[in-house]
Amino acid sequence: MDLDLRKLRYFVAVADHRHFGRAAEQLYIARPVLSRQIRAFEQELECTLLDRTTRSVELTAAGKQLYEEAQVILATVATAVRRVHDVDRGVQRLAVAFSPGLHVSDALRAFTSRHPKVETGVVPARWWEQDAPLRDGRAQVGYLRRPFDDTGLRTIPVGHEPRVACMPTTHPLAARGQLTLADLEGVRKLDTPTRRTSSLEEKFELVASGHGIALVPLSVARSYSRADLVHLPVVDAPAFERCLAVLADRREKLLRDFLEIATATLGRRGEPRAG
Repeated sequence: MDLDLRKLRYFVAVADHRHFGRAAEQLYIARPVLSRQIRAFEQELECTLLDRTTRSVELTAAGKQLYEEAQVILATVATAVRRVHDVDRGVQRLAVAFSPGLHVSDALRAFTSRHPKVETGVVPARWWEQDAPLRDGRAQVGYLRRPFDDTGLRTIPVGHEPRVACMPTTHPLAARGQLTLADLEGVRKLDTPTRRTSSLEEKFELVASGHGIALVPLSVARSYSRADLVHLPVVDAPAFERCLAVLADRREKLLRDFLEIATATLGRRGEPRAG
C-alpha cells in the first residue's frame, strides 16, 4: 500500500497533543473530519493506532511504533523537498548530524569562515540509531560516537572519551571518587538492551528515580548534569571513540573540505577528562 503522508501528519498531530480537538485546531480542520481521517488511516494500515476514551487519547503499541517511524519519514520528506528547492535556487547546504553530548560548533565555525556562502545546519542523532540521518539524507556528515552501524560508511577517528557511571546522589557508591567494573558487578544498570529509553532526559529521570545506574559517555553526563545525580569515572571501562562519518560513496569537494577542517578542529580539542 502507499502511505498517505497527509494522514500521517494528521496522526502525528493527534499523537503530539493526545487530543483530537487541539490537533484539529493546529491542522485548521474540523474535529469530525480529523477523526474520520484517522479512522480511515487505521483501516488502510489494518491496525489500531489510538486507544480512545471520552477523556483521553493514548497510543497503542502499533501507534507508538508508527509515531517513532513518522519522525524520520516526515523529516526525510521535508529534507528531500528542501534539496530540490536548493538545486533550483543554486543554494549549497551542509548538514551535520551529532550524537548527544558532542559539540560540532567549532568545526562549523571554521568551515563557514572558509566557505561563507554555504548554508550549514545540524541534525540531532538519536543515540540508538546515530547513523540514521546519514542514511535517510537529513545530513551529509555525522559527528558520532561508537558503537553504531558503520556498514557502508567511511569513518575518521577524532578522539576518545571516558565512560562514567551515573547514579543518584543517595546511591551507596555515590561517595566513591572512582569506580572499577568489579565495583559494578551485580548493580542494576539502565542500559541497552536492558531497557531502551526514548530520550536521554527519560534515561536520567529513571536513574534519579532509582531504576538503575547508567554507563554513559562523560560528555553526555556533563550535558545533562543535575543536582540529584553524580557521575563517577569507571577507570577500567573501555573509552568511547568519537569519529566523523559519511556515506562511503560521497566524495564531493564540499564534504572533503569539511572533513579536513573538522578532523583538525575536533582533534585539537583534546580528550575530555573525568573528575
